[in-house]
Amino acid sequence: MAASQFDLGRFSEPALLILISLVGVERHGYAMMEDIAAFSGVTMGPGTLYGALARLEKQRLIEAVPSNHRRQPYRLTPEGQRALERQLDAIHSVTSAGMKRLREANQERP
Repeated sequence: MAASQFDLGRFSEPALLILISLVGVERHGYAMMEDIAAFSGVTMGPGTLYGALARLEKQRLIEAVPSNHRRQPYRLTPEGQRALERQLDAIHSVTSAGMKRLREANQERP
């Protein structure tokens, strides 16, 4: 299944933040919540986090890592990394277009 076919759901922001949090590291839920708060300023509740984790795991964008501890760590899958790259590219395109239009509008003002 191509990454463009994945629907990150109506909680796309939490899903995006989770994928970013898992780039290059394995994390359990609480560590993700702390990381997300640190890099984005977003406080994510456990219900939102674990709902998004379940959807991301079902879509095979993340996977649980075997652990002997009570906390379940997750990692980004290769498909998850590709989906994240595409999503970030799309966001970059939209923000670039928006900034360009703002600059042009400001230049047109007398």
